[in-house]
Amino acid sequence: MIQTLFGSVEQEPSLLEKLKSGVQKTRAGLVSAVDDLIQGKKEIDPDLLDELEFTLISADIGVRTTEEILTTIRGRVERHQLNDPTELKGLIREQLLEILQASERAPARVSEPPAVVLVVGVNGSGKTTTIGKLSNRFKNEGRTVLLCAADTFRAAAIEQLEIWGERTKTRVIRQSAGSDPSAVLFDALQAARASRVDYVIVDTAGRLQTKENLMAELQKMARTARKVVPEAPHEVLLVLDATTGQNGLEQARKFTETSGVTGIVLTKLDGTAKGGIVVAIARELNLPIRYVGVGEKLDDLLPFDAESFIDSLFEK
Repeated sequence: MIQTLFGSVEQEPSLLEKLKSGVQKTRAGLVSAVDDLIQGKKEIDPDLLDELEFTLISADIGVRTTEEILTTIRGRVERHQLNDPTELKGLIREQLLEILQASERAPARVSEPPAVVLVVGVNGSGKTTTIGKLSNRFKNEGRTVLLCAADTFRAAAIEQLEIWGERTKTRVIRQSAGSDPSAVLFDALQAARASRVDYVIVDTAGRLQTKENLMAELQKMARTARKVVPEAPHEVLLVLDATTGQNGLEQARKFTETSGVTGIVLTKLDGTAKGGIVVAIARELNLPIRYVGVGEKLDDLLPFDAESFIDSLFEK
């Protein structure tokens, strides 16, 4: 089952196969590399552990998480609980799953629509494309959706969102470029309540995490939303480009400090061997991964499930 703002929905049977296809590069950079590392080895010695450390860090698991995994392994070796190199992969799998499950949290339940989803992130992360795919996913779950073009800093952003609106047959609330984003959001929420729309997905300006005034704008939008829908926003989704690796982690940390991020959408996972950033984000920030992007098609945004993700990496 997949947890949504309106409760649980059935998980697609093709989810694991799509994930397997989407994480091929990460599997090669992590699991296949570990396989190559332990092949033919008779014992777990310091040289093997040094190479394993390099492999984990190279997959962007993160230095802190890698150190924790190696500390556990060394402890078991010293206590003679682990001496067969072939057991290393199972132990790594077990620990990665534990980290991801520790950060999983179901989204807050929405009793009265609309559910307000604020989508934030820096330029180029795939934010507008993600909104289009989210709209398609919510509609496939039988929900109604309205899009809010609150990225008023770039006229092109409004046009791009309208293209996604046409593609997914979703109404877009917009004003002219340069308008107050909070005013656009206010109009969108009023329209959503009048039409009893289930979801309002809000596009926000691509922000560099160092731009404090733009971060303040996000906070103003959240206050505006609560004037119309008291518990809004119900989700603040930070869109990160998986190919940016540890830079993505720094983005996530800054946004979390200032924007009340409740979940991560990791795009372009299919384009990187460093999908271990999923684990680093979960471990360092204790934030749930909500969705992962594994391709360019409309249905290539997948709900994230820790067990399915680990299975996709470690199963043949």
